[in-house]
Amino acid sequence: MNRIAAAAALATAVFAATAVPPQGPREIVQTSQDRTRSKSEHYEGELQVIDSKGHTTSKRWIYDRIGAFGDSKAVLRFTAPAEVKGVALLIVNHPDRASDQWMWRPAIERDTRIALQDRRTRFFGTGFSFEDLEERDVDQYDYKIVGAENMDGALCWKIEAAPKLAKSSQYTNTYLWFRQDNYVLAELQGWSKDRMMRSIHYTDIAQVQGIWTSRRLEVWDTERKSRTILTLEKLQFNLPLRPQDFTVEALRRIG
Repeated sequence: MNRIAAAAALATAVFAATAVPPQGPREIVQTSQDRTRSKSEHYEGELQVIDSKGHTTSKRWIYDRIGAFGDSKAVLRFTAPAEVKGVALLIVNHPDRASDQWMWRPAIERDTRIALQDRRTRFFGTGFSFEDLEERDVDQYDYKIVGAENMDGALCWKIEAAPKLAKSSQYTNTYLWFRQDNYVLAELQGWSKDRMMRSIHYTDIAQVQGIWTSRRLEVWDTERKSRTILTLEKLQFNLPLRPQDFTVEALRRIG
């Protein structure tokens, strides 16, 4: 065997070794979720929304979550600019079905339940749809390994996730890239049949209180040709948050 053939054989062997994981695809997703498990989470988010013409608007929200991944409650509340300040979203995640969501709008002093058929719409001018803001419990999808690719210099397992019949989703397939060194999610792409609808790229990955976390998310909305960059500030885990602050009544009270 000449040196070129030997090098090619070695490269193929290395790729095969890294592409074949020590676990199945479901176990990789479960490990990723387990490594981010915490009793609560808090951060302040800065959002830059860049439309198809390059115009940029800024928003800020505060995010709080309590409970285990997939069986948790979260509240997002805008703090700026003035026209959206006080608008809040309560997300009640379930391990066996889609989340329940309610939105509070202080301008009309009314809370609204977000219907399942409306989860594909975007959340108050950002690149996130309502569905993107809920947690994806591992048991609501079927998985398969479709390859290994580099993402931002880190080798990742590429996994395809298809929602089970009980899971209501705008995406027929979701592709997930998990870093092989720390199991952190590096990229998510939501597809509707043969068309990619949205991608979320995760960067600025670091350990916060022992939990590997992405502190910068970039959302690409293919329909609107817009980008949303979310930067997480003052990120903390396992704070003593109160369960009574994660109710529809609390949305009205705090808003």
